[in-house]
Amino acid sequence: MSLIELIDESVVRVPLASKDKDGIIRELINLLFEAGKVSDKAKVEKAVFTRESLGSTGLTDGIAVPHGKTDAVSDLAMAIGIAPEGVAFDSMDGAPSKLFFLIVAPPDKSGPHIEALSEIARLSRSKAFCRALANASDAAEVVSLLKGD
Repeated sequence: MSLIELIDESVVRVPLASKDKDGIIRELINLLFEAGKVSDKAKVEKAVFTRESLGSTGLTDGIAVPHGKTDAVSDLAMAIGIAPEGVAFDSMDGAPSKLFFLIVAPPDKSGPHIEALSEIARLSRSKAFCRALANASDAAEVVSLLKGD
C-alpha cells in the first residue's frame, strides 16, 4: 500500500492550527478520527505519545513522523499536517519541523507501517519536493503533489 492510497483531503491540514508538539499530534489524530479512520482517539493518543516518550520522531530537514500501533485502527492510517513557519518538535537536527506525517497501524501489521516509514524517508530526500509540500496553500495541493499531478 502506497502513501498516495492513504491520503485524501480529509486527512490533510494546511496550515496546522497548533503551535506545539503535543497539539500537532492531537490535531492530526483528530483529523483521522473525523475521517473515520480510527475508532478511539484516546487509544491512538496513548499509542503515539507512548512511542514519542521513547524518543522524538522529529527527524531532520523539517520532517516529523509521529507514529504508533493500536487496535483502534484496522488498517494503516495516515494524516499529514503542514506548519509553514515550523514548530519545535525535538528534532534530531534541532530545527523546527514543518512537515508532519502521523502514522497509526494495528499492532499485528508491521509490514505496511515500515513501508510507509520508508516511503516518507524516500520522499524526504528530495529537498525541492519537501519545499513544495511546506509551501502548499491547501490540502488539495498537498494531495496533488503526492499524486504527482
